[in-house]
Amino acid sequence: MDFELKYKLFSERSILIEWPAEIALNILEDVLIFKDHIENSNIESMLQVNNAYSSILVIYNFTIDKIYDEISTLKRLYFSRNSKTKYITRRWKIPVCYDDEFGLDLDEISEEKKYSKTDIVSLHSKADYTVFFIGFLPGFLYLGGLDKRLHVPRKKSPRFEVRKGAVAIGGQQTGIYPNSSPGGWHIIGNTPLEFFDLSKDRPCFANSGDKIQFFPIDRSEYQNILRQIDLGTYQLESEVVDD
Repeated sequence: MDFELKYKLFSERSILIEWPAEIALNILEDVLIFKDHIENSNIESMLQVNNAYSSILVIYNFTIDKIYDEISTLKRLYFSRNSKTKYITRRWKIPVCYDDEFGLDLDEISEEKKYSKTDIVSLHSKADYTVFFIGFLPGFLYLGGLDKRLHVPRKKSPRFEVRKGAVAIGGQQTGIYPNSSPGGWHIIGNTPLEFFDLSKDRPCFANSGDKIQFFPIDRSEYQNILRQIDLGTYQLESEVVDD
């Protein structure tokens, strides 16, 4: 399926390509296929290609003087891509402790949604999430697939500091704070895992298009995983997605 894309100058050295502004799997798939095709085209002038939910930003190594020439090149690339390309994705299994110590906003969500905290944890951990893109903070995964029954607006007053590893809900999304930072999402748990580690070849283990599956752990399991991470013995579970 070919989408009707919009191309526009974003800065003197970049072009923004936009799909319909939706959080949808078919759009994400087309974004990632086109991004991969651009990167594999080996056009030396294209320095970097970044994606979001429904857009791609192409960054060039020169000031763009002939915008229509560059857009024409991008359009040719789009229509020459193989829209049936299958790319390898993984499903990552992420432990989350939903205890009251970590689930700072569970009571608030429970009161608003009229669900018990147990039900909220069950709904949140049973979903199969998709990584739409990584941004805001290095390693922050924007995840689609949150059960509609858990959709809540962002907090009116953001926190000045959200704990590293906080698992949170904002609007129709869920996500994980890779480091301590301000944040306006509702905090429902915490994971002991590292989501951005500069000491590794790949600082963030996940890619756009990957799947995330949460599983609940108690406080003692949380501490045990922290010890394993400190010792370098913890093995993050994942599997190739073949659906």
